[in-house]
Amino acid sequence: MIVRAVGRALRRSLPIAIVLAILGGVGGAAWAGYRFLTTSPRFAITAIVVSGNRALDEASVRARMGVGEGDNIFLVRPARLEAALTGDPWVAKAEVHRELPHTLVVEIEERIAAALIDLDGFYLCADDGHPFKRADLADGDGVGLPIVTGVGRKEMLAAPAETERRIARAIAAGRAWASGDRPRLGELHVAVRRGLTVFGYQPAVAIHVVDIDSASAAELTARLSRFDQAWAALTPGERAAARTFHLDNAARPDHVTIGMGDLRTGE
Repeated sequence: MIVRAVGRALRRSLPIAIVLAILGGVGGAAWAGYRFLTTSPRFAITAIVVSGNRALDEASVRARMGVGEGDNIFLVRPARLEAALTGDPWVAKAEVHRELPHTLVVEIEERIAAALIDLDGFYLCADDGHPFKRADLADGDGVGLPIVTGVGRKEMLAAPAETERRIARAIAAGRAWASGDRPRLGELHVAVRRGLTVFGYQPAVAIHVVDIDSASAAELTARLSRFDQAWAALTPGERAAARTFHLDNAARPDHVTIGMGDLRTGE
């Protein structure tokens, strides 16, 4: 009886022992494989390929990721690197992936500065009206960009979506202005009651254009066309003396009113 009981116990325990032995072998193989992938020189990073960066140099991209040549490619966590990169105000989107055995590929989509905006300090602003970075004017941020004024920090904090839409419309109007043979664009002033005023220079002139909150793109185009006609009709001396153009006469939308300085001196 005792012998038979021992035999039955052995038969029941034998499959469990086999399974445990197999699992132990698999686990050991998996651990060995992991050790090989994460320590073998074959999988050390030898190239980091960065593309899409313009404002950021490659050294800045690498520094923000904290990964360098010689690091193991399997210990890199692409999602973490992407999060680190998008922490930079210039980076709108980042994608990181491995190309085995030893290349890390980094693709960056940067924000493009369309204007400077004065919010108690200058910020770089994208096409969508979103201020994304405090401008370092000493480092050249904003060179050649128009300046958007008339929108304050309080407005931005109180109604960011509405304010950004207004800024975006001003930037679009400025781009339309710059597409023609007109005085060089310097400032886009946005006022709730007055609408958009374009300040040009060379020569210095103020053009009261349109209420950007309500005007359509077609209306803006029509008003700029009326400016072009008036500008073309002026002599060089009259252009130098012109100080203001009013394209925003609601009663007479086909009229352009011009304020002139001294025709002799241009002042």
